[in-house]
Amino acid sequence: MRAIPVVLLSLACATEPKPQDAPEAPMADTTSPSDALVSTDTDTDTDTDTDADADTDTDVPTPTGDTGTITTGGTTSTGGTTVETVPVRFVALGDAGEGNDAQYTVSEAIEAVCAVRGCDFALYLGDNFYDSGVDDVYDTQFITKFEDPYANLTLPFYVVLGNHDLGLDGLGVKFWKGPIYVDYEQFSYKWTMPDVFYSFEVENVKFYGLNTTDIFFGFGADQEAWIADEFIARSPEIEWNIGFGHHPYVSNGQHGNAGNYEGIPDAIPYSEIPRGQYIKEFFDAGACGNLDVYFSGHDHNRQWVGEECGTEFVVSGAGAKTTDLEGRGNFTLFEDDTKEGFAWIEIDGNTLTGAFYDLDGVEEFSTTITKP
Repeated sequence: MRAIPVVLLSLACATEPKPQDAPEAPMADTTSPSDALVSTDTDTDTDTDTDADADTDTDVPTPTGDTGTITTGGTTSTGGTTVETVPVRFVALGDAGEGNDAQYTVSEAIEAVCAVRGCDFALYLGDNFYDSGVDDVYDTQFITKFEDPYANLTLPFYVVLGNHDLGLDGLGVKFWKGPIYVDYEQFSYKWTMPDVFYSFEVENVKFYGLNTTDIFFGFGADQEAWIADEFIARSPEIEWNIGFGHHPYVSNGQHGNAGNYEGIPDAIPYSEIPRGQYIKEFFDAGACGNLDVYFSGHDHNRQWVGEECGTEFVVSGAGAKTTDLEGRGNFTLFEDDTKEGFAWIEIDGNTLTGAFYDLDGVEEFSTTITKP
């Protein structure tokens, strides 16, 4: 087990950017400008990282039983005969655990978009409870920062952890808090988290939920072995492998690119933890190229970064607030740091369609990826 130098942990919170030269653009996806789904477009810039407007409802939910996980559905072929698969539709958003007005507004936008385009579930990308997570399954933050803001939605939320969920104002070293979030699944109709990392299958798609905070601190060997086994063990009808976690591999936000988080150069000795070197090594070891798409948060903005190392990368960390883009040298198909919002995804056979919506339900970007 690697020791965690205290002085380096303090560096992990730094946000001083160090712009990099832009690499060559990756292979372009098919993109198109988008029209508004909801006509009430009101720009709201909330470049702040503080809690606000918490709901005062302090009721504690009662146990509802095991919500389970989504299991595989239809197949793509049987005895050489093609069978039409059922589309898989979901939203992805992170860094939403504020209980503020923006979180409620984004929830209403999700409801409106899903009513028109359809949604089966949500991927919830960590930092679910600012600033330091919950203390037990009866913590009222489960109500004020999750159940109440999403009371209008009946979707299951597949949840992963962020650094703020594990304490100390985002330092994220209270690892013992992880099982609390797993246990809360028994108290909620929509909160779905069978373990601190896990997988599930829906139709022709397999999803891999990562605990990137453990990986960040160098404790990712078990997940590295696990995900390699999961790739092998996937059902024969699986065509798409989708990863989701909190920390990004590439991002133009304040945290930036794994291996150089916060703009920290790799020449600084003993800087592996704060600059995200272990996140980079995890992806380089096999997640890259095996995952078709990876969704993350951590940076509080929306970015469709595109293909890197054989995987499509998407940052959707504007579920309740925004922080500025810094320009970390990545070519992106879309990026915005002025408005909260979320990603909507449809996977239909060998085609993935992705879109970014703002907090008013206005579609601002769309792209299509087709497997050969």
